[in-house]
Amino acid sequence: MKFTVKGPFGENIYNLGRKIGYFFLREDREKKEFELARPARGYPRFHIFLSVEKNDINFKLHLDQKKPVYKGLPAHAGEYNTEIVLKEADRIKQVLEKNIKN
Repeated sequence: MKFTVKGPFGENIYNLGRKIGYFFLREDREKKEFELARPARGYPRFHIFLSVEKNDINFKLHLDQKKPVYKGLPAHAGEYNTEIVLKEADRIKQVLEKNIKN
């Protein structure tokens, strides 16, 4: 599921990730994208790829049901637009809206 939360925010992306309960996994500098997960280990887990564009944060959120089966390939059993993913997106939006800098 893709969505955007409009800023500006008073904190950096790492602190905002912690506030929404996610753990930093890695940064892809070529794509200018951050990868975060909740919980930090184990499955199922929520998995986010996010990017910052000016003052806004763009999210790509899904729920990984299990670990990828083939080593080195990103294939997994993921849910993208289910009710649980929609609820998680709403939760993230509510937390971040409290951190918008006026």
